[in-house]
Amino acid sequence: MIPIDGAFAAYREALAQVFAGSEPGVAEENLQARIRGNLLMALSNRFGSMVLATGNKSELAVGYSTLYGDMAGGFSPLKDVPKTLVYELARWRNAQGSPPIPDRVLTKAPTAELRPDQKDTDSLPPYEVLDPIIQAYVEEDRSPEEIVADGADAATVQRVVAMIDRAEYKRRQGAPGVKITPKAFGKDRRMPITNRYRV
Repeated sequence: MIPIDGAFAAYREALAQVFAGSEPGVAEENLQARIRGNLLMALSNRFGSMVLATGNKSELAVGYSTLYGDMAGGFSPLKDVPKTLVYELARWRNAQGSPPIPDRVLTKAPTAELRPDQKDTDSLPPYEVLDPIIQAYVEEDRSPEEIVADGADAATVQRVVAMIDRAEYKRRQGAPGVKITPKAFGKDRRMPITNRYRV
């Protein structure tokens, strides 16, 4: 355990003048993830171990990740693994005997842990709703209209599709990972990252 309170306070002090008059929010939350990323990279430099980026396909799809924070790393083992499949794999592994994954990891509501009582569902649809939309839009090349016609909520589909398209610039900077789905982000699916691009 390496406390980040001192580093976080130093960053906030350094930014106090330019942040004056604005409300604390995502910028401060992401500072915490970036401090952790810096510390992990320092450990990697010192001891020669590789940092693994922790994001999964669901988070990377919609940009629910922090550049230079939880996206930091030399390899991203879950890059093409949807969140719901991460949970399935974890439960399968624990069922093989001597469970290495603590039960609290599987029962606690998913959270970025960057503010008190934060849950992923504060910013995203539940993963059981999100993952099928990502699969349909990204892996199956289905249009938002087709996804809605299959029974998905129209407003949720439009929101998720917009998040996926907006997050392309982040994914371009992510660590490489293993391809396990029919269409992984990267060489299988690349979209323009220019500001005027719209679906």
